[in-house]
Amino acid sequence: MEVQAITKNVRMSAQKMREVVRQIQGMNALQAVAVLGAVPRKSARVVAKTLKSAIANAEHNNNARPESLVVKMAVAGHGPVMKRFIPKARGSAGPILKRSCHVKIVVSDLS
Repeated sequence: MEVQAITKNVRMSAQKMREVVRQIQGMNALQAVAVLGAVPRKSARVVAKTLKSAIANAEHNNNARPESLVVKMAVAGHGPVMKRFIPKARGSAGPILKRSCHVKIVVSDLS
């Protein structure tokens, strides 16, 4: 049994999100929530919220026990990019890329 949760259009680059997502892959779900609570980054809060949603989905939809859940897959992919411009020297313009990402977490039952 696999259950997933997806958070879309998070205003943070996927690269920054991946640093936190890699830490919880393969962990026990409740242990992963505890680890994310100790990480002092904005991305950790977003990943924790997504993980808690995946756990709640497993409990509600499949009657799974949270103690038996494992983080099978945790991925941060690219989302849409907002393009802005800032004035530069001699009348030119420099691009500003405001990146976003999507976070997908899949939890699986041990049995």
